[in-house]
Amino acid sequence: MRFGTDGIRGSANDELTPDLAVRLGRAAGAVLGASTFVVGRDTRQSGPMLEAALVAGLCSAGASVELLGVVPTPAVASVAARRGVGGAMISASHNAFGDNGIKLFAPGGLKLNDEVQDRIEELLHRPSGSVSEATVPVGSDVGTVIQGGPEDVAAYLDSIVGVLEGRRLDGLSVVLDCANGSNSDHASAVFESLGAAVTTLHHRPNGRNINEGCGSNHPEDLVAEVLRRGADLGFAFDGDADRLVAVTGSGVIVDGDQLIALSALDLRARGRLVEDTIVVTVMSNLGLLRAMERAGITVRQTAVGDRYVLEELCSGGFSLGGEQSGHLIFRGHSTTGDGLLCAVFMSDLVVRRGQSLGVLAADVMVRLPQVLRAVRLEARPPVMADLMDRLAPVVAQAEEELGARGRVLLRPSGTEPVIRVMVEADVETVAAEIAERLVSAVRSLT
Repeated sequence: MRFGTDGIRGSANDELTPDLAVRLGRAAGAVLGASTFVVGRDTRQSGPMLEAALVAGLCSAGASVELLGVVPTPAVASVAARRGVGGAMISASHNAFGDNGIKLFAPGGLKLNDEVQDRIEELLHRPSGSVSEATVPVGSDVGTVIQGGPEDVAAYLDSIVGVLEGRRLDGLSVVLDCANGSNSDHASAVFESLGAAVTTLHHRPNGRNINEGCGSNHPEDLVAEVLRRGADLGFAFDGDADRLVAVTGSGVIVDGDQLIALSALDLRARGRLVEDTIVVTVMSNLGLLRAMERAGITVRQTAVGDRYVLEELCSGGFSLGGEQSGHLIFRGHSTTGDGLLCAVFMSDLVVRRGQSLGVLAADVMVRLPQVLRAVRLEARPPVMADLMDRLAPVVAQAEEELGARGRVLLRPSGTEPVIRVMVEADVETVAAEIAERLVSAVRSLT
């Protein structure tokens, strides 16, 4: 197993086994060199099993571990950043409960760059089974394990509240869908502390119901509850709470691109958008790019994955970036996507502006019709670049046909044997027809 766009991920106890987790922990401990790691997990049934294995590997590399328990991914990153230690989150994000994954953070709370991941992979896959040529720690040199104090998570939650700089959300009615995941015990407490009237959905995890018909991938229940209660707005998190989908009071879904556009204009108006620049991935809707161009805001684009967004944010010193999927990074407050932070920011924006989220979102950008298809391969090709080269003429033909009226993107998934097809056009039927042609081309060549 290799790193994808966001750590490693696979079927628990099949692709992602305890043995692999032990070896990954040992390799991460050797490469990252942190004396201490903080480790969190989401609510999956396989979480404690993989946590025990990962921790064993870290300790065998000489690192000590503090267990944070069930927490959002951004909480792990926050604690790692605040204390200058390494971090690991056991989660498969928005995947079904049978999958699990491991995300690693370097000391300081930053996700790993490609070079560091390659070094860990090289150790992880050594045929000898020994991930380090250094002397193996023994006796008193092995790492220790302690239960982390609740003050670490409390400090993270306090930092979310602090984003409002003393402002409150009194009078705002909010519905929260916690996806039976990591935010189940935290999201409502934050909003209630700010004075909002809160209704919480899907916040009773049982180990098997994470993301099941709920959360950011399935906001149908959230939409229905917002409409039933006449709430001002709603928010849906994913299993590890690093992404967000919002819902207006009239039941309209607001995606990550729209949230980024709203945040960019608001930060710019308050003089907090560094160099009037945002960072997004190549998957962002063309409507966002056009809206930012009209507003005089520069857009930098990266490969898919919030770690690439963060790398660009750090290299340029920029303040805002994110993905259409709902990962938003407010660089001054977080080192990774944070659904709860974004939800509080959006709620504050609604209160400050005195306008509904529906009005704000409708005015900020016009989304072009976007058709997304995932073509599953029988197996991942030995050299994915060769397949992409063979598809290049088909892509070029589609791009010529669309011209400035749309956009085409084909990319391999970072975690699955899948080619993702994205086509945008001014007319949805045109986007759908071109997407179908590209899907057929992929299938014919695999």
